[in-house]
Amino acid sequence: MKITEHLEAAKEKTLFSFEILPPLKGYNINSIYENIDPLMEFDPPFIDVTYHREEYVYSEKENGLLEKKIVRKRPGTVGICAAIQSKYGVDAVPHILCGGFSKEDTENFLIDLDFLGIKNVMALRGDAVKSETYFKPEKNGNCFAKDLVYQIYDLNSGKYLDEVIEKGHNTDFCVGVAGYPEKHMEAPSIDKDIQRLKEKIEAGAEYVVTQMFFENNRYFEFIEKCRESGIDVPIIPGLKPIATKKQLSVIPHRFHVDMPDCLIREVEKCKDNAAVRQVGIEWCIQQSKELIAGGVPVLHYYSMGKSTNIQKIATAVF
Repeated sequence: MKITEHLEAAKEKTLFSFEILPPLKGYNINSIYENIDPLMEFDPPFIDVTYHREEYVYSEKENGLLEKKIVRKRPGTVGICAAIQSKYGVDAVPHILCGGFSKEDTENFLIDLDFLGIKNVMALRGDAVKSETYFKPEKNGNCFAKDLVYQIYDLNSGKYLDEVIEKGHNTDFCVGVAGYPEKHMEAPSIDKDIQRLKEKIEAGAEYVVTQMFFENNRYFEFIEKCRESGIDVPIIPGLKPIATKKQLSVIPHRFHVDMPDCLIREVEKCKDNAAVRQVGIEWCIQQSKELIAGGVPVLHYYSMGKSTNIQKIATAVF
């Protein structure tokens, strides 16, 4: 089923979903199953699977010169999605990026997903590679997420890049996109960022999943601004329970989100990360309950490959 169909079938009941990371190259899929299994009791209608773009590494050659090599540290998104749908009978939602893909790569990726019966995709621009300050699109690739959405919907209309194909098979993808309650780091203002989100919706995106946030008023204010701008698609909140003291600096730096002072103080009181983890669970439980009371369609958790804290939160909430 499409995500929009799951939401319609829920009849305003808040659903549970989560996002997983493909394992690092060299690990098998059992590491994925071990983290999915404990969460299946909460009946997730869909599971997101991230895609990690290539990275550049440099190795020194015998002549002393550096050789640039492209590596993918977390391959396997398509295979994991197929395995999830086969093993668990739930919809898998692969992330698809602009970065690292030409338009032809994107088309072939979508064709493979269509062959596998995967009906949902999350369309993202993606981040810059570590060696670049700013995002640079692939040669003959999509520059922005809205361009990626346009390409997906061209395929839904049977329009392929190969001009020899006058009218091809119509795919039937439901497309989600990202939203940023505290604005994207590259946007000059929240209003400008919402304008860009609206462009993605006008291109054909049917739902939004937000970046993590730790203060629910950020989400509710974002919803209000989106509705005022004419965005009327479902907007799913994304949640991440804090688990280590280091994340007090890592999360704001990497994801450009603020943390409330009261949460920071509670984490700083903790003697070890086990105590931090408990603080993160309790904070996320309260966030979740308040969001459900606010009528959110889904609570979407960023598991980052670990499920024990998500399981404890879901047990208290669902």
